[in-house]
Amino acid sequence: MKVKVRIVRAIDDVDATEKYIFGHHKVLESYGITKVTSADRSWALNPHVYLILFESVEDQRILGGGRIQLRTQNFPLPFELAVREIDPKIEEYLSEFKDLEVAEYCGLWNSREVAGYGIGSIYLVRVGIAILPQLNLKKLFGLSSPVTLSISKSVGYEVISILGDNGSFYYPKEGLIATALEINDIDELSKAQDTERSYIFDLRSKINFNTIESGPKGEMELQFELQIPKPENEKL
Repeated sequence: MKVKVRIVRAIDDVDATEKYIFGHHKVLESYGITKVTSADRSWALNPHVYLILFESVEDQRILGGGRIQLRTQNFPLPFELAVREIDPKIEEYLSEFKDLEVAEYCGLWNSREVAGYGIGSIYLVRVGIAILPQLNLKKLFGLSSPVTLSISKSVGYEVISILGDNGSFYYPKEGLIATALEINDIDELSKAQDTERSYIFDLRSKINFNTIESGPKGEMELQFELQIPKPENEKL
């Protein structure tokens, strides 16, 4: 199986964006989640949203993805909207940042198909962190479930302990816990585990390359194309 890992600006590739949204909603529905701020599709009109897509080379199916969403006055972060209902301190916390200085990595999902080849959520997380220096951000935010918290911490995220109950709150519904996270040193990733930091730095240096990964279902060829496309006639 061959999979291309590429970055697109959401407003520039409507077809890919629709496929990503459909796949994300199907995954959320499988967990009984029908109301979640990250599932709101208004972000698709935001010119500062970049999708990370795991795409089948054979038939262009989207097998997994995530999105880097930059914050502006007109487009608050999903993380911001979710936390605001529970802890108003989020407003003051974000007040020091200007437009396009911070972002959120959100909407991550992958199909069981790619997970069977050993290409699970950790690959999406690594790629998302790897491309960040291209965006000149001061900070990256995220929300994590208990299942993915250890993965998030391994790549350099830290818990924002001043929000919610020591960083955690019920979201997206009662009984499910989310933890608010941030990466403060995007370039250095000083809090990341050595192995993850090394892998991410390798992605940053190579940008475009092919590799083979193995899993229970066999081998998968990954084609990485990690250059963020620059918008034409627009200022970031």
